[in-house]
This record gives sequence, structure tokens and C-alpha cells, in this order.
Amino acid sequence: MTRNVIFYVMLFFHAIIVTAQEKQIKLKFIETSDIHGNFYPYDFINKKFCSGSLSRVHAYVQEKRKLFGNNLILIDNGDILQGQPSSYYYNYIDTTSSHLCAEIMNYMKYDIGNVGNHDIEISKRKLDRWVSQCNFPILGANVLDASSGKPYFKPYEVIEREGVKIVVLGLVTSAIPVWLPEDLWKGLRFEDMEKSAKKWIKIIRKKEKPDLVIGLFHSGQTEVLLGKKYWENTSLRIAKKVPGFDIIMMGHDHIEDCKRIINKTGKYVFMINPANDGVLAAEIDVTFHLSEGKVTHKEITGSLISMDKYHPGEEFMINFKPQYDEINKFVSTQLGVLDETVTSSSAFFGPSPFIDMIHALQLDITGADISFTAPFAYNSEVQKGDIKVSDLFVLYKYENMIYTMRMTGKEIKNYLEESYSLWTNRMKSPDDNLLNLKEKNDRNKGFDAFKYFIAHFDSAAGIIYTVDVTKKKGDKINIISMADGSPFDMKKEYRVAINSFRGNGGGELLTKGAGIPQEELKDRVIRTTDKDMRYYLIQFIKQQKVLHPQTLNQWKFIPEEWTIPAADRDCEALFGVKRRTYE
Repeated sequence: MTRNVIFYVMLFFHAIIVTAQEKQIKLKFIETSDIHGNFYPYDFINKKFCSGSLSRVHAYVQEKRKLFGNNLILIDNGDILQGQPSSYYYNYIDTTSSHLCAEIMNYMKYDIGNVGNHDIEISKRKLDRWVSQCNFPILGANVLDASSGKPYFKPYEVIEREGVKIVVLGLVTSAIPVWLPEDLWKGLRFEDMEKSAKKWIKIIRKKEKPDLVIGLFHSGQTEVLLGKKYWENTSLRIAKKVPGFDIIMMGHDHIEDCKRIINKTGKYVFMINPANDGVLAAEIDVTFHLSEGKVTHKEITGSLISMDKYHPGEEFMINFKPQYDEINKFVSTQLGVLDETVTSSSAFFGPSPFIDMIHALQLDITGADISFTAPFAYNSEVQKGDIKVSDLFVLYKYENMIYTMRMTGKEIKNYLEESYSLWTNRMKSPDDNLLNLKEKNDRNKGFDAFKYFIAHFDSAAGIIYTVDVTKKKGDKINIISMADGSPFDMKKEYRVAINSFRGNGGGELLTKGAGIPQEELKDRVIRTTDKDMRYYLIQFIKQQKVLHPQTLNQWKFIPEEWTIPAADRDCEALFGVKRRTYE
């Protein structure tokens, strides 16, 4: 054998050895978040096909699994159990069958789930039922057992693929006590996300020695302090201040995003959020470079993938058709008859039939003196004619209980001052907006045209009052009397009917507005209903049989020579229709 031949043979074997020592492993991670019961490609509330849903995500995942096989890791980031009737039905109506959500996620072969605040909203007991039926871990490191102080859910999950170790840490927004009645989460407490992240990243790095760490955070980016105690939307802060995460999968705030940021040590962290309802899926590709079996470096890329081009597979739809039929039967149940069309949009411009029906029902259920409520839908309507169960999901979106609380007259006034300061503009001329809107060129952005969240626009019933939109906060509200004409006393204590979200401090109308400390809210609750408001609406409509929408007309905007034309203009600008008026 010549020297040249020997040389090339040695070179060939050296190449083989080097190739064996160095290799690449490619993994694909897919995240869904804030699905809110959108399992089928059909919106049971608005009775139309939709561009998102798990049915479409399934088709997309199946396509990618053909390429990646077991190296595709499917993850959900919470808020999957509340929203559409498809989840409501298996949360509250059929509680003996396997939960549809668990069945679908098992069918789709999810690897990991995370708990969201709306998942806890269905109650700890109902959540436990769903978790027990999932064939994959549900995470939540900062959801602690109140008695032991240990995580109630699994804090993190370890996944290994081809010798590469991945750890996924699950966290949920800690602001749950501000929104949900304690009865729903009794026995739990919620640790601050940043504190929890710092603690667990040390444990994970020391114990697991992972090649990749993913923060699965049911939390958005624009941080807000609620009740002077709970931080909401802290994902970006953690990404910057808590080193050790390679990827942070976000959720909760329904805002799509995909970017890289630099943390305080100068390292990149990849952040992604697929928004809500399964309209988008977050796709992250990670390429690991290994030498002698150890990861030397990794490359992370990602994007948001639209689901509207993926058609639900026939097998998926056939497999879950029996449940689809049950849900459709439930939402199609006729409750009564409506003799006039009602809209949610009318609630922004003064007393409106649907909001006043909620007020009247809350006062009737609780026996309270005064009621507070807000519109939960931006531009929905229920047409004149048959009222079905689905219609109640249109106008009343959430499963709120009803509280009866103690409030003084002064606190009631201050509460309304806060609400209307969010709701209305301070008019300085008759040409100004009535509503508190963003810039004019943003008016066509639906509810995003408002500066503040519409679910915080509470009006009252049980009192007669005016809202002077020319005056500053603190001087807008003039309470003239109780609804029966008797005097309203600033020093007197009244019984107030209010939904559980608000009663726990949601929107800060009770805390920032009325001035009641967050820790005192619980002591102000006299009683709470054992069923949600939608249940009482169903029973009320069944009993009435025919509904005659009408307003209580217990408040109004002033000066009317300014506010009435301004309301007409704002209605045209926001909704493209003339404002409806009610007697």
C-alpha cells in the first residue's frame, strides 16, 4: 500500500470519527395559548365558522409531525377551559363524561400543559377533574398548596430527545386573588412569578443541568401592579432580570409577539406569544450542535403561523362529532322570546336594556340597595325573536358569581367617579368626543379604540344620578337620590350587588376608586351566590317567557346639549350606525 493510499484511508477514518463525534439535533416546539374553549372550527356563540381552533392546530401539527416525528414537542400555555360553550358544557352541564378538552388534547398528543387563571376560574375541584384526565403534566410552579407551601401542580417537566435535555418551567400570573372568589381556589396561594422564577431556575440549573430551558409563562409583557400587591404580565421583566432562560413562551394578554431580547447578562432570550383562540400557533425551531455527545451551542428561531389555511382533518371531526352534537343541542335550546333587538354597543352611550336587565336581576337576586355592572361585549347583539342559550354567551361572556357587599355612600360615589373617568372624555367643547377614545385614526380598531378596558365601565342602578362630562374626576358624579326618591346619604352604609370579578378587586374600581384596601374586600362581602350570573339569566328568561327590553333610566350624561350630539358622532365613528335611543 502506497503512502498516498494510507494517507487517504487515514483521512477517511478520521472524517468518520469526527462525524460520529459531531452532530446536529433539530427540535420543533409548538405552543398554543388562550384557546378559551375553541376546540372546533365553529364559534357556537356567534354561530359562524372561525379561522382558529384546536381542530386546525391539529392539522398543522400532523403536517409537522411527518417531518419531525418524536422531535416535535407540543405545549399549551393555559386558559383553555373557559370561553366557548364547548368548554362550559363539560365544566358545568355534563360533569360525568370525560372532559372534551382532555380528550382532544390527549388525541393531539400534547406533551405539556400549563395552568391559566381562567382554568382556575372554573373551580379547583373542576380543574382537578380535568388535570386527572390529561395524559400529560399540567404545570404551575407558583401555585402553592396553602398548608404545605409546596407546588400544587408539577413545577417543571424534563424532556429528553436524542441525548438533549430540555426543561420546561410553568408559571401563571399571581394576580388571581384580585379576580376570582376565594371559594374557587380555596387551599391555594399564588407566589409572585419573578420570585418563583428565581427560585426554580437555580434548582433546575443545579439539579437537571439542562441543555435548554423554556419558561412557560401564562403572563404577558406590560406589567401592572394590581391591588398594590400583585404584579400582572411580568414575562418581559423576568426575561430581562432572571438569567437562565433560553426561551419564554408567553400567554394571557392575547397579544401576538415574536422577538429576541437581551437579558442582564448579555445573553439572548427568545420570546413568543401566539395570542388567543388558536388563530395562530407559535413555532420554535432549535438546532443543537453536539461534540462528543455534549451540546456546544444552539440556534433558536421562531415564527407565528396562521391557522386559517389549515382545514380540520376528517378524522378529527368524526372522532369528536358526538360531543359537537351535544354542545350544539345545548346552545340551540330555546329559552324564551325577545320582542326587540338588544345590543351591547348601546351601553356605552347611556342606560341600555340589556345592562339594565342585569341590574334588575342582580337587585332581585341579592335584595341589595344598589347594583353595579358593566358591558362585557363590545359590539354584539341578540336579534328580536327566539332567545337561545348561545345568545347569553354573546352578551354575558364570563362565569361571574354575584356578591352582596357593604359600601358607604361616599365609597359608591368614588367608585362611579373612577368608572366614568375611564369611560368618558372630559369634554371642553361641544365638538369633543363623549367617550374616552384613542386618536381618531384608531377608531376603526373595535374595542381597541377605547383607552381603557370596556369591562371596567360600570354604571349603577338603585340610585338616580348624573355624569357631568365637562368636569374632572371627583366632580363628575352627582347622586340625586335613591331610585325610590328617598335621600342618598354619603355616610350611610348600603348593600351593593356586584359581580365576583369586581368584588375581588378586578379593575381596581373598589380599591383605587372607592378607596377600600385590597385586604379588606373579603370582609365587605355579606354573601355570594352559589351559581354564576348566566345560570340566573337562563332561569329568569325561562320564567318570563317573553322579554320586553327596557331601560331603567336612572342616570344620564350631562350637559345633554353637548353629550347627545357627541354620543351620535361617537356611535357613527365606532360602529358605523346611528345610535339607538330608548325610552
